[in-house]
Amino acid sequence: MKILLANKFYYCRGGDCIYTLNLEQLLKEHGHEVAVFAMDYPDNLDSKWKKYFPKNMNKLMAFTRPFGSCEVKRKFNALLNDFKPHIVHLNNIHTQLSPIIAELAHEKGIKVIWTIHDLKLLCPRYDCLRNGKIICEECFIDKHGVLKYNCMKNSRLASIIAYKEAITWNKKRLEKCTDTFICPSQFMANKMLQGGFDKNKLRVLCNFINAEKCKNKSFDKKDYYCFIGRISHEKGIRTLIEAANQLPYNLKIIGRGPLEKEMKEIAKNNIDFVGFKQWAEIKDIAGKSKFNVLSSEVFENNPLSVIEAQCLGTPVLGARIGGIPELIKEGINGMCFESKNVNDLKDKIQTMFKINFQYEEIAKAAQRQYNAETYYNNLMKVYNLSLIHI
Repeated sequence: MKILLANKFYYCRGGDCIYTLNLEQLLKEHGHEVAVFAMDYPDNLDSKWKKYFPKNMNKLMAFTRPFGSCEVKRKFNALLNDFKPHIVHLNNIHTQLSPIIAELAHEKGIKVIWTIHDLKLLCPRYDCLRNGKIICEECFIDKHGVLKYNCMKNSRLASIIAYKEAITWNKKRLEKCTDTFICPSQFMANKMLQGGFDKNKLRVLCNFINAEKCKNKSFDKKDYYCFIGRISHEKGIRTLIEAANQLPYNLKIIGRGPLEKEMKEIAKNNIDFVGFKQWAEIKDIAGKSKFNVLSSEVFENNPLSVIEAQCLGTPVLGARIGGIPELIKEGINGMCFESKNVNDLKDKIQTMFKINFQYEEIAKAAQRQYNAETYYNNLMKVYNLSLIHI
């Protein structure tokens, strides 16, 4: 089978990018021909398909690129004509590449599969955070909310562009050119249904991981817990710091972000900010941690950080929000706490230190559940089903 993967970036930038790169490798390992379409970006990995990557993605095009730039259309059409894929598998494409590429593929009779990594199809901001702070779902039904609250960086102009993008790429138009939307969590599928999308076009398929990358040789734990992620409001870092300050346990924080300086100023001596780390160091710290904390205060879809931690044999204490609870079995591979609730988080941290988790069993179960072969088999069912529907 010939499969064309599309994502705005082609390097390990975020969960959508990691998924795309892992999927490319997985499909190739099973003998499929795989092409890639992304925007030309300095950090991209090398690719034989890079001549098709649109280059003119500068900020001056902010007014036109969300609606499908001429270069995107020209180069994507050239790739479709040269590669002749059976399937076009979309990922994070809004704004830079835009859903125009779904329409172009559909017009040529090519089946379009779209993995939904965030809430962009429902919320012009993509994260359902009104002005970056309050969870809001008004735009699920009426996109005027983005104008009402100036949700895009509190900018009227940016919010107008986001509104026009949302009404241009409306539900009816997106459903017409997409055969199947893959939702990595039941939470995401439920939100898509809430936004009026056809349930017959939705398929829940949890993300997978690179098993070798996430294997741990030892399950000896050290006396600390850790947070891995952006040091920012939406990740609940303030809630975590306030809870950790009231406890004697050591907390390691991996990552950087806009609140880093402020959090360092209020954090007590039991909290260690270790900065940005590459995977080898993250694996070592997270693998030896008693547990990881995911303190999000925004809708998470199917966070790879939870899956990776569990595959290392590390339990997860996760906020009860979005798709996080779907990945956690209470008292078995972690626990959940009420998002934004400092006292509940503090109590659950104490409980997590008291539970005698079976770390090796957590790793084995996660490796079975999230392994690439299971995902591949389920994905082939989605691909093949789309191909037999004319």
